[in-house]
Amino acid sequence: MEILIKNIRVIDPHSKTDDVLDILISDSVFSDICKNISRKTSKVIDGTGLWLIPGLIDMHCHLREPGNEEEETILSGSYSAASGGFTTICCMANTQPSIDNKVVAGYIFEQSRKALIEVLPYGTVTIGRKGELLSPMGELAQAGVVGFSDDGNCVMDSLIFRRALEYSKTWQKVVVSHSEDQILAKNGVMNEGLLSTKLGLRGIPAEAEHIMVYRDISLAGLTCANLHLAHLTTKKSVDLVREAKKQLNNITCEATIHHLTLTEDALKGYNANAKVSPPLRTQEDVKALIKGIKEDTIDAIVTDHAPHSEEEKGSGIENAPFGMVGFETALPLAMTLIRYGIKPIKLIEKMTCTPAKILNLKPNTITRGAEANCVIFDPEREWVLKKENIYSLSKNTPFLDKKFVGKVLCTFYRGAPVYSDKTLL
Repeated sequence: MEILIKNIRVIDPHSKTDDVLDILISDSVFSDICKNISRKTSKVIDGTGLWLIPGLIDMHCHLREPGNEEEETILSGSYSAASGGFTTICCMANTQPSIDNKVVAGYIFEQSRKALIEVLPYGTVTIGRKGELLSPMGELAQAGVVGFSDDGNCVMDSLIFRRALEYSKTWQKVVVSHSEDQILAKNGVMNEGLLSTKLGLRGIPAEAEHIMVYRDISLAGLTCANLHLAHLTTKKSVDLVREAKKQLNNITCEATIHHLTLTEDALKGYNANAKVSPPLRTQEDVKALIKGIKEDTIDAIVTDHAPHSEEEKGSGIENAPFGMVGFETALPLAMTLIRYGIKPIKLIEKMTCTPAKILNLKPNTITRGAEANCVIFDPEREWVLKKENIYSLSKNTPFLDKKFVGKVLCTFYRGAPVYSDKTLL
């Protein structure tokens, strides 16, 4: 099926395009791009007032399969991600069993064949994510993992983490660090501060993050390996990365969309859906993260999509697991940062070509002959997030019943529409 999209604003950071154009999709690629395409096709879409952006890449999510398929599967996660505009998602290795050998990695790739979009796994840094013995990194690299991470757990042993960084260079794979001192953070529920005291909840001090961010940066400098710092949350962490980047070119980092748009105040009503790891911080920290995006200290925006069942999240805020789902709200939440003076093309860059560069993936781009992985987005559409409209098997988000402005209308993967809200297709 040929699809002609007329008069749509094309925003593509890879080709540095921001212009109103016509787009012809046929044979899975962008076959023509220009100001006015006159051609009879099987489907014509009026793109007036809409945006066409490259397919989003989420370099940090959790899909739960194998081990907790009642919370999410690779298939259900791909549906959820496609409805949020993602055409590539990279799932962390904290499954059960964890992705610490080629058999589990192979299972992920096999299951991903059923997915609507591209699903790529990480392999663990250590066996069982226990931080004691290095995983067979060569075996995992040959199996096709995009990088190595014990995300959810910090590799507390500095020597083991050093060795992981050194060995990762052999396969040119990035190591993604969960930089949080687990001893300082132990049994914590939320950010440590006045609010945690008022709520009577055990706090997680910001220093738990700072200590490990500094250590990980130091080891990256020692080994010259590619280090990616996951989900930074504090002003001090941003400051540390900013200074490190003045001397090192092998360090990248990310912020989650919820750490960019929420503060610890989201837990005032003991809402377990706002309990995440690392925790939501203060308004000062949020401002520092946004500044980090604006000045390119922070390289990527991710979802850290972390599904959990209602039973688990309903077990009380102290017992509930950390994490929230985030595929379907990521893009409209990211667009709220425009009010801070960040241009749409930069926000899209942080969710497309920069993650691709970090992971050595082929970037999605809206250029003639390129594979048609793209998203039609309505920046003005108002909608309310309801449980029944969430494609994920889990519904754990503090944004339920909240109004959003900006909605994904259609997602194309390899030229085929894999999601549509039925207003276009």
